[in-house]
Amino acid sequence: MEAMRAVQILNPSGEVTMPRPERTRVMCVANQKGGVGKTTTTVNLAVALALHGNRVLVIDLDPQGNASTGLNVPHHTGVPDVYDCLINSLPLEEVAQTVEGIPNLWCVPATIDLAGAEIELVSVVARESRLARAINAYPGHFDYVFIDCPPSLGLLTVNALVAAEEVLIPIQCEYYALEGLNQLINNINLVRQHLNPKLEVSTILLTMYDRRTRLADAVEQDVRNHFGDKVLRAVIPRNVRVSEAPSYGQSVMTYDPGSRGATSYFEAAQEIADRGVKEPVGRNA
Repeated sequence: MEAMRAVQILNPSGEVTMPRPERTRVMCVANQKGGVGKTTTTVNLAVALALHGNRVLVIDLDPQGNASTGLNVPHHTGVPDVYDCLINSLPLEEVAQTVEGIPNLWCVPATIDLAGAEIELVSVVARESRLARAINAYPGHFDYVFIDCPPSLGLLTVNALVAAEEVLIPIQCEYYALEGLNQLINNINLVRQHLNPKLEVSTILLTMYDRRTRLADAVEQDVRNHFGDKVLRAVIPRNVRVSEAPSYGQSVMTYDPGSRGATSYFEAAQEIADRGVKEPVGRNA
């Protein structure tokens, strides 16, 4: 069974494809609480979609550069990164790097320079829409653009919310995870009212689910009752393989494709792809 799952996920023949959206779907992966699985979710969904026929761009907007690490993309000082796009108006195509071993996947890395961008953006003209402009000016076509946000609600996250049309919120199945959610939803509503009327919370993904605890079940019920159909049926379990993969510069998809973690992210990616065809969202390509 595990071997069969691995073949399904790695898709070596390239015959199995996930449906491609009619227009580019720009998805911002956001939650101001740290450690809920934002980067892990971004990396694994991007790899799953790319392995199944979609053209995907990951934009690492977190100064820690964890998404760049997870995709094994160089992001040391001196490498052109998303900071150069935001502050120096460098075109996105000059910064995007191909991800080794994964066809159809590109990554715009983040270096430590990005840590200062929050302050430098304050005095820049049209500071909230710098990223949106860079994405719109990209000459190639992508099916998906995933923006991995920092765990804060500063100008970098605002740039991501202005650039995106969809917000994907990973929610950890623990009590504290729900506490900061209202603040995030309020901020998304503010951005929608003043800067980006097309923005909507389209997807909620439950992460780090421990089926042995009643708490995880209670949090899941609360989230499903509140957000309804926006919550994916696929739930990401606590899985040691998911945690180990980044230390090898890989997603769990390639590190251990037969694991429960890989299967869960594959199912989540399939659901997101299917929804994109049923309910077309996104900007014109």
